[in-house]
Amino acid sequence: MLPAVEASNITHVYVNENGASLALDQIALTVADGEFVSLVGPSGCGKTTLLSIIAGLIRPTGGTVRIQGQPVTGPTSKIGYMLQQDFLFPWRNIRENVTIGLEVMGKLTRETKEYALHLLDELGLGHAALKYPGELSGGMRQRAALARTLATEPDILFLDEPFSSLDFHTKLQLENLIFQTLKDRSKTSLLVTHDIAEAIAMSDRIIVLQPNPGRIGSEIIIPPYLAEALPIDAREQDGFQEWFRLVRKEFTSMEKRR
Repeated sequence: MLPAVEASNITHVYVNENGASLALDQIALTVADGEFVSLVGPSGCGKTTLLSIIAGLIRPTGGTVRIQGQPVTGPTSKIGYMLQQDFLFPWRNIRENVTIGLEVMGKLTRETKEYALHLLDELGLGHAALKYPGELSGGMRQRAALARTLATEPDILFLDEPFSSLDFHTKLQLENLIFQTLKDRSKTSLLVTHDIAEAIAMSDRIIVLQPNPGRIGSEIIIPPYLAEALPIDAREQDGFQEWFRLVRKEFTSMEKRR
């Protein structure tokens, strides 16, 4: 079976009035179908840049990206993107926000609208469908953003620090909800996070990037007893702290290479 994501020799240079800066250097990465992979590393290691290149939002200076075997030349509907900010439109109610992706793609039909409303119910927001973003908590808004992303039925979900603005309790709840929702749908997922515990609790595999320029420093495979547990349960398993120390050690090692 072809990998869901295959990035080969990705190099990227940013150029501005001050000169050129090498952001990524010879990144090679594959993500298997249905796998959950996290990218962690110090600031400046190019995590978000790499995610944007794979999503087709940035054209790399060098290298190639394939999604399900097909070359990426621009944004693709096969990928859904969930960001740190929910970017809900304040003048549209939640039901209208959740269907906006379908509208933009020209896919808003009775069937797809029903599916979007089903997602709202499934994510515990059915009662809030006619409310506006300003009336919801941060966690509820992020659930609405997830419903909006899933409504277009992408094969792969990219998560760029989607929990970082939430309080710890809400963050844990949303981790569980997203983890279970994606597993139930066998979605391939790529998460960018600074939170080592979050990466361990949610992932099958963690890739630690080193900075200046961004390179893959190490890859850590999470054991099944942690990878298959709900994130909140994984954090309480025997051995979780040992894995935390291992990943933290790798993270710290990368910071020293600045």
